[in-house]
Amino acid sequence: MLSRHRLSPDHFTYPFVLKSCAELSLRTVGECVHSRCVKSGLESDGAGEVGNADAVFEGMGVRRNVVSWTAMVSGFAQNGYADCALGVFDEMVGSGGDVRPNWVTVVSVLPACSHSAALDHWERIHGYARLIGADANPSVQVALVAMYAKCGSLVKARGCFDRMLDCDKGIVAWNTMITAYASHGRGLELVAVFEDMIKAGVKPDSISFTGLLSRCRHSGLVDLGLKYFEDMSNVYSIEPRSEHYACAVDLLGRTGRLSEAKELIDRMVVEAGPSVWGALLSACKTYKNLEMAEVAAEKLFELEPHNCGNTVMLSNMYAEIGRWDDVKRLRVLSKERGLKKSPGCSWTEINGESHVFVGGDTSHPQVVEIYKLLEELPKKMRARGYVPDLSFVLHDVSGEEKECHLNTHSEKLAIVFGLLNTCPGTVLRVTKNLRICMDCHTATKFISMIYDREIIVRVVNRFHHFKDGSCSCGDYW
Repeated sequence: MLSRHRLSPDHFTYPFVLKSCAELSLRTVGECVHSRCVKSGLESDGAGEVGNADAVFEGMGVRRNVVSWTAMVSGFAQNGYADCALGVFDEMVGSGGDVRPNWVTVVSVLPACSHSAALDHWERIHGYARLIGADANPSVQVALVAMYAKCGSLVKARGCFDRMLDCDKGIVAWNTMITAYASHGRGLELVAVFEDMIKAGVKPDSISFTGLLSRCRHSGLVDLGLKYFEDMSNVYSIEPRSEHYACAVDLLGRTGRLSEAKELIDRMVVEAGPSVWGALLSACKTYKNLEMAEVAAEKLFELEPHNCGNTVMLSNMYAEIGRWDDVKRLRVLSKERGLKKSPGCSWTEINGESHVFVGGDTSHPQVVEIYKLLEELPKKMRARGYVPDLSFVLHDVSGEEKECHLNTHSEKLAIVFGLLNTCPGTVLRVTKNLRICMDCHTATKFISMIYDREIIVRVVNRFHHFKDGSCSCGDYW
């Protein structure tokens, strides 16, 4: 009826329809409805009430079918319960009878693999997709590209993309590959993929340019990035959005062209959002332009008053030049607004078990061994030329205390734990909830060289691949 009246189902409609299909054992209808739900991007539980859905599922007993199983997998995966999603998928595979995961189930569970650091999860799900022939489905193929990219395996992501038939490579597939290269710091490869897409006759959209411009700015491809920014409207008739302007501002800001960046903001035909002013603030911090930083920060305080990151960045700039009264003033302001900085934490997975660390963590069972190696590292790194960057410890304390604080950042704890618990040559995979600081980035390059390890650190929306003393980002991030 909705379709007949040209109305679109939403996240309130689908749960009721799916529940009715399950209760009435309308398996085929349910599969069609859930398939449409997945394709429309509304498969997640909008209210996030996974617990209630789980209770309903457990009460279904023998009436469980592929629709209800898949709904639970999807609900857990889309709401961040990766382990639960993988657990339900495994239970579904081993449940017996004629209820088996189908291609929709595979598409639903793959995002959960993206949150896991364990290689066996990814390859096991991919192997099952091959077993049932789902790996030939274009939706599954695109999901596999996205999964491998988000798990840090760009080679496997590209392999899945290359195996797709040309006729199946629509804009979503191309954008997924563009985004993959963007998140892994592969600027030149991304540009090549973009040009291949144009040659294939696929017209780029705003998402294509978001990935393209983002990678150009993180690869130091300033002139090329600015050219593509101009091409958006001049060649492809795509009106730049706030996120595209943010990339252009960042491109200018990374080369110290702060005045040009500010002029671009003033000429914007759309309102400058937080990402635009945030790019300018970040550039001001890099080039220590406090006056312009204060202008950008004030705009950000208005646009997103509950984002403590802006206050922290300006506070850091004050701290770097010893203006502790201004640091205290911003601290009081943050307290009055109820702002709290999210604590940095990092995690790694060893033998199927996740280990989480926060800065200065002393709660891990192997804390003695971890801190012993942490004490040895600075000496080994200094012998190779490492100099700690104390500017990233923004407290009014002695240099020795600052270095001690630097040495116990969460990502360093996770990396050292990985060194202690894996065989030589094993790739270390670490995920962090925040941006990696400059000192940890530098230290990780030295660690990769000293221990002859590849270390992959995932931070927010991108990856750093450390190997032989260098990083894939080329020190642009």
